Amino acid sequence: MPRYTVHVRGEWLAVPCQDAQLTVGWLGREAVRRYIKNKPDNGGFASVDNVSFLVRRCKGLGLLDHEDPLEVALEDNEFVEVVIEGDAMSSDFIPSQPEGVYLYSKYREPEKYIALDGDSLTTEDLVSLGKGHYKIKLTPTAEKKVQNSREVIESIVKEKTVVYGITTGFGKFARTVIPVSKLEELQVNLVRSHSSGVGKPLIPERCRMLLALRVNVLAKGYSGISLETLKQVIEVFNASCLPYVPEKGTVGASGDLAPLSHLALGLIGEGKMWSPKSGWADAKYVLAAHGLKPIVLKPKEGLALINGTQMITSLGCEAVERASAIARQADIVASLTLEVLKGTTKAFDTDIHAVRPHRGQVEVAFRFRSLLDSDHHPSEIAESHRFCDRVQDAYTLRCCPQIHGVVNDTIAFAKNIITTEINSATDNPMVFASRGETVSGGNFHGEYPAKALDYLAIGVHELAAISERRIERLCNPSLSELPAFLVAEGGLNSGFMIAHCTAAALVSENKALCHPSSVDSLSTSAATEDHVSMGGWAARKALRVIEHVEQVLAIELLAACQGIEFLRPLKTTTPLEKVYDLVRSVVRPWIKDRFMAPDIEAAHRLLIEQKVWEVAAPYIEKYRMEHIPESRPVSPTAFSLEFLHKKSTKIPESEDL
Repeated sequence: MPRYTVHVRGEWLAVPCQDAQLTVGWLGREAVRRYIKNKPDNGGFASVDNVSFLVRRCKGLGLLDHEDPLEVALEDNEFVEVVIEGDAMSSDFIPSQPEGVYLYSKYREPEKYIALDGDSLTTEDLVSLGKGHYKIKLTPTAEKKVQNSREVIESIVKEKTVVYGITTGFGKFARTVIPVSKLEELQVNLVRSHSSGVGKPLIPERCRMLLALRVNVLAKGYSGISLETLKQVIEVFNASCLPYVPEKGTVGASGDLAPLSHLALGLIGEGKMWSPKSGWADAKYVLAAHGLKPIVLKPKEGLALINGTQMITSLGCEAVERASAIARQADIVASLTLEVLKGTTKAFDTDIHAVRPHRGQVEVAFRFRSLLDSDHHPSEIAESHRFCDRVQDAYTLRCCPQIHGVVNDTIAFAKNIITTEINSATDNPMVFASRGETVSGGNFHGEYPAKALDYLAIGVHELAAISERRIERLCNPSLSELPAFLVAEGGLNSGFMIAHCTAAALVSENKALCHPSSVDSLSTSAATEDHVSMGGWAARKALRVIEHVEQVLAIELLAACQGIEFLRPLKTTTPLEKVYDLVRSVVRPWIKDRFMAPDIEAAHRLLIEQKVWEVAAPYIEKYRMEHIPESRPVSPTAFSLEFLHKKSTKIPESEDL
């Protein structure tokens, strides 16, 4: 018998259907009838006949025709939403898809796998898992380690040994011994009580990263989870069933307890859960729709699921990867601005940077040379001012290697800490199968990733700070020798006047966000957890800072390309012309004022998707090959040959490089 799960005014109803020839309209009326029946006040309706409604799929939110037969319009066990007329405009309306969540209407279940062993996951891997590019599985070695650690837990339970979190309470209740008959209830109570976060839920990509990272830590074999339970968690991940995890509530010690508890709550079939098929629904319905059963927690397993720094660190992985992407593209954008402002390349001379050989500085100077070297890439713009009387440029142009360079080195530092953290055991107590015992410690403390992400935010912010100053130089006619605010008929048109204000606002906001969260600590859990990292906020604000940096550089990219318009018919270097062409493929030149926000978003999207890097990178690498050993890549932000192999961008054979 077909069954449908229907969302009505924040409640989920399972509606069986004995006759598939019944219509979508019947399903809506039956769902409303059941909703009214369950309400003491009939939900405010006299009868179902007085209710007008729309029916739509939860996946993609497509509207359904009331007259279509169910067997034609819907799949068995599909999730649908009944929107009662007038509700959508009400502040009380609770949609199945929250604001800001990607609808995944084009989601396709991945076919490839990443094998997790707890030791070799990379930040790039985790971001790819978040995007839904792979499923996960355990290596045979990891499976054996998990089994061995579980045997230690079984022995503790059998022998009634007093061990924290297994046969005792938690935190202040660590000295309270729990009867064997209530050990499973202890774990469920732990998950329920600790699910106390607030705020918007993590978007699907971030929840997938969180879940995958917790699996990777459990795969190390120091948590005591059973292999059976861990495989159930993996099945949930591979089905893209994602629990409702509020973004706020962790103090970063003892681990990310609140968000990880919400993660575990969905796994045991409680709370809310999201999947591409269902949207938000009760976890038990989402699991059932994918042929999965709620996990039944055994002794220690609730604690194994919630104890660790995975919220901080999974968001940290996204932060370092986005920071790496925008840092290397910032060099390209700044190079384009330097050309428009008719700057000199002398400040990027190899010998200057050889005598102050910070790795990031050397690499950034190399990238500028690879894009601007007039002997390698003739530039008509550069040739037009070859004999001008200016000796040197402003710091925002001349000092890019020193300023952008330390950002690269900061990212490398943060990435090293985050990479170590994602492959670390962060439980308490730790289960050492080789010793046949558990040991209490403090690996759950989030100070390492918290400090790294605070530092990352401070470092990456500088890309926006210097970019905003370059935007000012582009817009200011006394500095640029271009029309004011980069538009013709100034006065009638305002051009980039307020776009620059937006950049300034974002930079100012970043200054507040860069205050380190990890300098704060508030004692919790009746002074048993008397120093905490505040790493959750460090991770979230680092991502906000990086997004602002991307947006400021998007504005600079648009301004630089607009500046090129006033230098035509002169052309810049070949790689920078390619960047200009890329931008013009999504944003046309400004002839007169127009709605600017969509253009900024389009340029922002180019940077997020690394399209600017993709068009320029082959030229940078070709220049590198021709100037070895003049420069070498800087890990992790430098371009690698592996990246070249993965991307389709190629230099046409006919181009003179």
